Amino acid sequence: MFAYIVRRVLATIPVMAIVALFVFSLLYIAPGDPAAVIAGDQATPADVERIRASLGLDRPFLVRFGEWVFRILRGDLGVSIFTNLPVTRMIAQRIEPTLSLMVVTLFLAISIAVPMGVVAAWKAGSWIDRAVMAFAVLGFSVPVFVVGYLLAYYFALELDWFPVQGYTPFAEGLGPWLSNLVLPSVALGGVYIALIARITRATMLEVLQQDYIRTARAKGAGQGTMLFVHALKNAAVPIVTVIGIGVALLIGGAVVTESVFAIPGLGRLTVDAILRRDYPVIQGVILLFSFVYVLVNLLIDLSYTLFDPRIRY
Repeated sequence: MFAYIVRRVLATIPVMAIVALFVFSLLYIAPGDPAAVIAGDQATPADVERIRASLGLDRPFLVRFGEWVFRILRGDLGVSIFTNLPVTRMIAQRIEPTLSLMVVTLFLAISIAVPMGVVAAWKAGSWIDRAVMAFAVLGFSVPVFVVGYLLAYYFALELDWFPVQGYTPFAEGLGPWLSNLVLPSVALGGVYIALIARITRATMLEVLQQDYIRTARAKGAGQGTMLFVHALKNAAVPIVTVIGIGVALLIGGAVVTESVFAIPGLGRLTVDAILRRDYPVIQGVILLFSFVYVLVNLLIDLSYTLFDPRIRY
């Protein structure tokens, strides 16, 4: 078991190295001269050269990349071109809203989607199954920003149940914190719920046809025990896999959701940095998101052994 964990952890190192190389290369693969774009149309050649020097574009690529990696290993992501603040400080100021949004969305999606998929598989072919599949198709079809605007209009403006936009820190109370996250989480979780529900249903349909399930029925096992203990545990590996893959949907959707609901998180920070061509901030946020995604998938890989002890590769 320990050797398996060590192998999986070591396998993430080359992945992060490739990600770091790609993120650093954004300065060089961006169309046009990044320094000239940042300086603007009214900039003088001296201004362009100053920005080019601050970005390290006047030095060899490998030298600059090595220095950048060394600073990252020390926890230094650089300094914003426009605010002159350290990127790590800017990320620290914005990470709570994004982390809160993702955690609430993840909890909401799993608690809704898994029971939906289990019940759909149990009632395969019934109106319940068709309703779940219709919801899944709808969830994949409607963009996040459309759902967000509809929720904000009806539940915030018309019914005045939730705030229209903004974010309340967790330190100010659980109720205000949740009230600002309900609508964004529902909007962001629609696609995620549809994805998990479909995979859960498909996997459960296969598991429910196995001999040990028929044996459990013959021995008089309760329906709930059979579905959520015997069948769901054996169907957990594909479900957990798609939950880990879906984190990428949460990361991408957070950018749109935070813009719709004016949440001051990393998504808004990314959009602002892209509009201003603030490359150090863009690099820092993308690197952080990539690390989170790799870490989540590592945890998913390690969790396989809990659901299926035969997995030791």
